[in-house]
Amino acid sequence: MRTMKLGSSNLEVPVVSVGCMRINSLEAKEAEHFIQTALEQGANFFDHADIYGGGSCEEIFADAIHMSPTVRENIILQSKCGIRKGMFDFSKDHILQSVDGILQRLNTEYLDILLLHRPDTLVEPEEVAEAFDILESSGKVRHFGVSNQNPMQIQLLQKYVKQPIVANQLQLSITNSTMISSGFNVNMENESAINRDGGILDFCRLQDITIQPWSPFQYGFFEGVFLDNEKFPELNQKINEIAKKYNVSNTTIAIAWLLRHPAKMQPVIGTMNQSRLQDCIKASDITLTREEWYEIFRAAGNILP
Repeated sequence: MRTMKLGSSNLEVPVVSVGCMRINSLEAKEAEHFIQTALEQGANFFDHADIYGGGSCEEIFADAIHMSPTVRENIILQSKCGIRKGMFDFSKDHILQSVDGILQRLNTEYLDILLLHRPDTLVEPEEVAEAFDILESSGKVRHFGVSNQNPMQIQLLQKYVKQPIVANQLQLSITNSTMISSGFNVNMENESAINRDGGILDFCRLQDITIQPWSPFQYGFFEGVFLDNEKFPELNQKINEIAKKYNVSNTTIAIAWLLRHPAKMQPVIGTMNQSRLQDCIKASDITLTREEWYEIFRAAGNILP
């Protein structure tokens, strides 16, 4: 699979990340086969979070991949922390405790990337900076990032944190693309002109922060997938037309649409289906034309001014 640099780091990563939020839905042998399929396709970047399955997803993954020093050398592990029951918590103590728990469950001595999961309005960035320094100097975390944060929230962290923010995980798909559509409608009096995220797309490009789109097939907030959905007839007709041209599935085209953007995004794929994962990976070999990208964008109901 094609690779890219993660943010401003020198870490070379696949352009598609394997999300492990649903790995606890698989039987042990199924999980083994799924992970092996991913590795055989060059998809060795695995995204976790301490809340996925209450931590069980990390444990299941470590068992399924048969974690060992040799295995660890050949994979890239990312996990997230900061969500607690009924609250968000970016305190120094919680971050440090969370990472220790993550490392224990993943049966590893270090994370390649740690993301702060969902903004904590009570964050004291000085504490985050202390936590990051401890984690980096101890060798427990090598790179740091955030999830679901806007430019001002990232800048507040950057004022105190010396480590580069290399990634920002954000919800983005063909049907959930307000961070793109608002850029077309600057100074317009319409719904699409509303800037809901502070220009996070351009900000991340300026700051060399890799956007990791999550739920790349979802519409709304986990309302369902748009592919083969009767609610989106024009979009599916266009995607299927382009998929036929490239002799690939509609799944491949949906991911290729994200990868075509010059922001150099790294979609997080949440499927536990081996065939669909392979279809997602095929997107790294396809570069949609400018015309095709815009045709898909418009077919999703987006109107150019």
